[in-house]
Amino acid sequence: MQDVGISSFKALSRAAQVSSWQVEQLRRGQADQMRAEPLYRLSQALQVSLTELLDHFSGLQMPQQASSGAAESHLQQEYDRLKARMEQQQQLLQHEFQQNCLRSLESWLIQFPTLAYAAQQNPQFPAKNFLPFIRPLEQLLQAWGVEAIAPVGAEVPYDPQMHQLLEGSAEKGDRVKVRYRGYRQGEKLLYRAQVSRVSGAANA
Repeated sequence: MQDVGISSFKALSRAAQVSSWQVEQLRRGQADQMRAEPLYRLSQALQVSLTELLDHFSGLQMPQQASSGAAESHLQQEYDRLKARMEQQQQLLQHEFQQNCLRSLESWLIQFPTLAYAAQQNPQFPAKNFLPFIRPLEQLLQAWGVEAIAPVGAEVPYDPQMHQLLEGSAEKGDRVKVRYRGYRQGEKLLYRAQVSRVSGAANA
């Protein structure tokens, strides 16, 4: 568990997507009594083979080389079957995710190219007409828990963890103006906001 960065049995349960009871079965050396699928998930989370997992956490006794080879062959076949099934499920989930995104962006996909064409044909086309078509993208980001660090044009205290200076230098707390949005998702920083220092601003 330490080798793969798993800090607790609860974390192992989450990483392998198995129940706490199945983790407990493994700890008790009852791997030979478990179903193949949770064993496969645990082997993937721990980055060991099914054979190694059974060898260390089961009461199976296979003294004869022939029996051991037959068991390993069976396990390999089961492993390959489960791996193919997991890959198929992953493809289905990815396809479903893409379809949900496309449904969320349907109005943008259909109408925005026409709006962009109209703007190209008419240099006087009001830029504000584009604003309603940004809404589907904002809704999608909101659904994913993605938040803007600060709006464009906002003047905020400089934080080197959250902001990237476009030019020059600044000390933490100096007033800066947001030129390009940054984003975070929960506690994870995705992109720092790009900022420039406000001329003549005093340190905070």
